[in-house]
Amino acid sequence: ITGTKQKCHNAAMGKTISVLGIITARGGSKGIANKNIAQLNGKPLIAYTIDAVKGSKLLTRTLVSTDSEEIAKTVKSLGADVPFMRPEELSTDSALALDVLAHAINHCKEQDDQAFDYVMMLQPTSPLRTSEDIDGCICMAVESDADSVFSMKELPDFAPQKIKTIENGEIRPFIEDEKGQSAPRHKGKKAYKRNCAIYLTRTDLILKGDQFGKKSMAYVMPQERSIDINDPVDLELAEFWMKKAGF
Repeated sequence: ITGTKQKCHNAAMGKTISVLGIITARGGSKGIANKNIAQLNGKPLIAYTIDAVKGSKLLTRTLVSTDSEEIAKTVKSLGADVPFMRPEELSTDSALALDVLAHAINHCKEQDDQAFDYVMMLQPTSPLRTSEDIDGCICMAVESDADSVFSMKELPDFAPQKIKTIENGEIRPFIEDEKGQSAPRHKGKKAYKRNCAIYLTRTDLILKGDQFGKKSMAYVMPQERSIDINDPVDLELAEFWMKKAGF
């Protein structure tokens, strides 16, 4: 780590915060069968998240929360920690991420007497997220004293007035007062969305059912590292970027 990254690393280490990483990997998936262990560029999808975790200098502990014996067997062979099997009620389509995280937090407290300042949720569906991205979010939380930090990506050429609806085949403005006008690209305010790669939140907030807190900071990642795997075409796109980046 050099330059500003070294400064950031020192700041985080100087405050001695503890961060629990939780890789959430349930067995059920609709778009891609066994998605979290689907093959991507010769490796199980979840392996890329495990590799990124292993390269992190600031995560205190990382575990995998899964309900699938097959996923558990795979990640254990990759050197990941699976201290429990996720309960069935936390593995349904309607289960809340906050409850999944709280379950892992409470397990660490009750079984290992471990408590953490922050919790970082890492989904296996973001294979191009790097160790530096993980540590960058932790550094941002330390330096800004944020309640949460989320990875984001820019939405290129996006402006609300560009959104249209169709009525009886006719193009109409989605926002009525826009009068059908489109903003020039250089004049539009930049827009962003979460890219699903990193969710970092104070542990006490998670246990209160709050993933954001009052101060939430954005860690912006480039488009080529913001791939979120949901459909087979996403696997192809991720493999393209991986090969281009030399993964």
